[in-house]
Amino acid sequence: MPPSRLPSSGPLPALDPAMAVLPPELAEAAQRLFGDRLDLAAGYAELLATDGVVRGLIGPREAPRIWDRHLLNCAAVAELIPPGATVLDVGSGAGLPGLVLAIARPDLTVTLIEPLARRTAFLQETVDALALDGAVQVLRGRAEEAAAGPDPVHGDVVTARAVAPLDRLAAWCLPLAVPGGRLVALKGASAAEEITEHAAAVHRLGGGDPVLRRCGEGIVDPPTTVVEIVRERVVGPKPRASSKKSRARRR
Repeated sequence: MPPSRLPSSGPLPALDPAMAVLPPELAEAAQRLFGDRLDLAAGYAELLATDGVVRGLIGPREAPRIWDRHLLNCAAVAELIPPGATVLDVGSGAGLPGLVLAIARPDLTVTLIEPLARRTAFLQETVDALALDGAVQVLRGRAEEAAAGPDPVHGDVVTARAVAPLDRLAAWCLPLAVPGGRLVALKGASAAEEITEHAAAVHRLGGGDPVLRRCGEGIVDPPTTVVEIVRERVVGPKPRASSKKSRARRR
């Protein structure tokens, strides 16, 4: 089943803004990362901390950490994305990092790719509530469907956060990047180990050497850990062995 663009499902109910107030100690970092769109980021924080929790997209214990653990962590990655880029966010979930990047960088065109209906409903409602429909679209489907369906999508940058180990992530995301485009994967403390373990698999999938980057140094603490992979080659499916060779192997 190919990914489908969801229609608007109406505005979200009234929410309590006190549940997602920007902590004073993070105000300077938030201002640097979001600039004159900080109010828009605050609106998204409110949606995450309330409706996002109620609908199971954000854990209740995460609500007090919306800004440092989620919004600022994701916004720091914007420094790796070139001006005017098309961004595909795979396994977008609650919109992290795709929606954050769309808020921080109005020059970007962002597509949120997510297979679960309840999540895509939240994403579309949030896009409508924040008036981001001109820059953000929501596709319901898996990365493999988005890349190989009847109406395939491709982007300059493909992002993913806490989706899968690097080998599987490269298999899903590199086909969505244009040749020369990049996978930008937000990772945790095990990023260097993943690079060592999965670099060979990444190369087989057409990717270059995975590069470990720290984003937001001097702005967010700790900096955001990212693995960046350039799509150097287009790798097609493995050819099937001919019947003659298969018979020879059986003999």
